[in-house]
Amino acid sequence: MQLNNLLSAFHLGRHVLKQSYLTRIPLLNKRKYYCNNDMASATIHGRALHYVLKIGNREKNAFFFREILGMQVDRHEEFKEGCDAQCNGPYDNRWSKTMIGYGPESSHFVIELTYNYGVKNYELGNDLGGITIKSKETLERARSKNYPILQEEGQQVLTSPDGYKFFIIEEPQPRDTDPVLSVTLNSTNIAASKEYWHGLLKMKVLNECPNTITLSYNEKNAALILKQISVPLNRAKAYGRIAFAVPLNEQPVIDTIIREANGTILTPLITLDTPGKATVRVIILADPDGHEICFVDEEGFSELSQVEEDGDRNLTKFIKKDPFQDKD
Repeated sequence: MQLNNLLSAFHLGRHVLKQSYLTRIPLLNKRKYYCNNDMASATIHGRALHYVLKIGNREKNAFFFREILGMQVDRHEEFKEGCDAQCNGPYDNRWSKTMIGYGPESSHFVIELTYNYGVKNYELGNDLGGITIKSKETLERARSKNYPILQEEGQQVLTSPDGYKFFIIEEPQPRDTDPVLSVTLNSTNIAASKEYWHGLLKMKVLNECPNTITLSYNEKNAALILKQISVPLNRAKAYGRIAFAVPLNEQPVIDTIIREANGTILTPLITLDTPGKATVRVIILADPDGHEICFVDEEGFSELSQVEEDGDRNLTKFIKKDPFQDKD
């Protein structure tokens, strides 16, 4: 590693893009995938976990997710250097992760707010269509606080401080199920996307229309919606990542399926440590449009993702201590 790269890992605010990682995502939408007979009959017992959003201002996002969407912090973690699986994107610097949602990660789909110290904003692409939530209470909070509510294709939309869209269904927020209903990712080739997510990753098709397809591993979890777009897909700098948990012994099966299909593996099976917490194993893939997919072992993740009583306080504490946080 060059000297300036070494220094960047220790000096706050110095960001070095990992060019080797950025060049690993080829144009995939014309690729054909094949599985041998053994892998074609394999089963994947997945559970949708979270979607990663890169954010540039933790204070503004804390207000939006806590006070407008009404979510609670499940846990907050601080890291001194970049993640080996590019969990914080292609940056070598101090960063934090905040898991926030409507309940514990064991039973709810949550949002992972990824903050890189010193990065104020990210170029927004068109890869993420949006996240759909059932909660009239959210709209009531937005109206009471004069937070803008937009209209898009007949739906009510709240836009986060970084430009991410949340489609809000004006019905009572459920108490016995997760209010987060789905995540929509845009696709430039819906047939190729179906071949990948359903054919290779074994997600069940719940609904299919000419330009959209809805999939899930378990109908009790948030669904994945793939939506055809007619313009080139641009993941830009703000690109996210969707995560699923699977049993530890099924991760090698996924690895084999993708390798035999000549698919893209961004990060081969690797173990990741969180200080003071459980170690997990992950494999990171890219679908035909370059959407990143993380499969983490259920056993390790269940231990890692325990709700922290002080998670909310920790987020507030580190916002106040952040030298890059804009002061009002």
